[in-house]
Amino acid sequence: MKLAAELKALEARLGYRFQQPELLVRAVTHSSMSSPTRSDNQRLEFLGDRVLGLVMAEAVLEADTQATEGQLAPRFNALVRKEACAEVARDIVLGDALKLGRSEMMSGGRRKLALLGDAMEAVIAAVYLDGGFDAAKALIIRLWGGRIHQVEADARDAKTSLQEWAQARKLPPPQYETISRSGPDHAPVFTIAARLKNGESAEASAGSKRQAEQAAAKALLDRLEAK
Repeated sequence: MKLAAELKALEARLGYRFQQPELLVRAVTHSSMSSPTRSDNQRLEFLGDRVLGLVMAEAVLEADTQATEGQLAPRFNALVRKEACAEVARDIVLGDALKLGRSEMMSGGRRKLALLGDAMEAVIAAVYLDGGFDAAKALIIRLWGGRIHQVEADARDAKTSLQEWAQARKLPPPQYETISRSGPDHAPVFTIAARLKNGESAEASAGSKRQAEQAAAKALLDRLEAK
């Protein structure tokens, strides 16, 4: 099977040449382009998520041999979450190679965080099936690169930390309110407020509700800890 020019270029950016190029084709095919004769990348995404998890668990252990499980878990989560996968996908311009249906393409699918993150996991699975675990591990370590060592030593899920702060003071869990949504469908901006029962609150904006909630929780935590 001969790869199209954009997929040959993606191979070069990945630093990996496929022996079974049909795996790469499937990895970049979104469900909006699937058909009885064309498989999409959803099953590969499922597998790639697990391969990434194993590689990253080993990587964070090796990066800090003294860290406790409580320190390792948030670092691991920061490196494997969908946002991290999408960032890596943007680094290798994976969006340019995605095969999308017309409606998904018109709505800016090549730049959507979820689509990029899913496709990145599918590409990892494709490399794993094509070249084995060592090839997939080498790809992940190369693409994630400095992120593994630069992830904050005390990386925490801000929403969890804020909830723990509230519980320690016998307050109800924080509430999150969508203040506004702006921007086009392919690049939305959400503004979220994190509120506590004691009247404390903070707002933040990001390209997804999840990111905005995390940013708002962090902003509120920073404010509370500064008092």
